[in-house]
Amino acid sequence: MPYAAFRSIGAYVPEKILTNEELSRMVDTSDEWITKRTGIKERHIAAEHEFTSDLGVKAAQKAIERSGLALEEIDMVVCATISPDYFCMPSTATIIAAKLGIKGATAFDISAACTGFLYSLSIAKAFIESGMKKNVLIIGAEKLSAITDYSDRGTCILFGDGAGSAIISATDNKDEAIIDVHTGADGEYADLLMTPNGGSGSAHDALEGEAAGCFMQMKGNETFKVAVRTLTSDVKEILEENSIQSEDIKHFIPHQANYRIIKAVGDALKMTSEQVVVTVEKYGNTSGASIPMAINDLYETGRLQAGELMLLDAFGGGLTWGSALIPFSPSK
Repeated sequence: MPYAAFRSIGAYVPEKILTNEELSRMVDTSDEWITKRTGIKERHIAAEHEFTSDLGVKAAQKAIERSGLALEEIDMVVCATISPDYFCMPSTATIIAAKLGIKGATAFDISAACTGFLYSLSIAKAFIESGMKKNVLIIGAEKLSAITDYSDRGTCILFGDGAGSAIISATDNKDEAIIDVHTGADGEYADLLMTPNGGSGSAHDALEGEAAGCFMQMKGNETFKVAVRTLTSDVKEILEENSIQSEDIKHFIPHQANYRIIKAVGDALKMTSEQVVVTVEKYGNTSGASIPMAINDLYETGRLQAGELMLLDAFGGGLTWGSALIPFSPSK
């Protein structure tokens, strides 16, 4: 039976930066108010001509180059996104594959909001361990600015654009293998974070009169409480099941939604500040892209070394959640 190894990482953010000061001229807010409640100082915003697939391609190119794989060796592409190029079809994964020059590989999107990268990771692991695939390109890519209402102070301060990507490959070496991935969901909480209109669940003739329903909407306080409780319990469960202690974790990489959530979960798990990875201040919440973008920051600053154990943890609309225990196993 083959194992699945986390071989490489890559990320991309658009050039344009939207600061808290600039947002304060758009809605009733301030740098102090945003920073105190979220920890966010700025976020990157894609250009009008930049699509989600373009962001994904640039992140994927880095991951592929660092893996040492040829394009023809990649046999599956999975893109996690809630802001696809096209909401119905084709999938953003197929567009990314075409732009990269990957032909004939299985390609599809998944929608699991901020947990999307972990869902993609679990899919890649399953396909590889079943023997069906050998090298899987997974991508979290978001142009959230396209579905953000910049007159809504409660959401526009949070979200940014970006993409992160990883190569997951088969290995015979168990020491290199992804240890475990947990994913879960509870649709009873769907109304806490959603885009109400635009699908078959809403009347088409209502869209013109309710355009705001096509933007992200969130019940912030309720989401915060459920997020902290769910993230903490899921991490405790995956650590216990694998007989791993908090102190064994080199890098705890939670979804970068809000510093207050990250701090609350980290404290509950007794993680030190050196263990907890925080990038939310410069990127904001990039949904399914946030975890691979944070991993890439570690890698590019030399803080992520081969063999080091990462604990990933995410929570998003659906509601969805997930966690993963992964040693970084770059290609030799």
